[in-house]
Amino acid sequence: MANTSSAQKRIRSNERKRVTNQIVRSKTRTVVRAAREALEEKTDAQKAVLLAISELDKAASKGVLHKRNAARRKGRLMKQLAELAK
Repeated sequence: MANTSSAQKRIRSNERKRVTNQIVRSKTRTVVRAAREALEEKTDAQKAVLLAISELDKAASKGVLHKRNAARRKGRLMKQLAELAK
């Protein structure tokens, strides 16, 4: 257990941040998974990919994902979408 009051406060604030980050990360993963499934099934893939890109941008802006991690994931999704369009 933390000894100082500032350390105790950090524990409380870190727990709040962990919960909110978990919510954002879970939503992002769900949308990305749905986009990948839409790409495999070739049904309404463009709409799903654009929604996933939006969620990745939101997660990156909130600091849940690193901006380059989000960019890499977006690039991979767009590459698969472009292959599908050919």
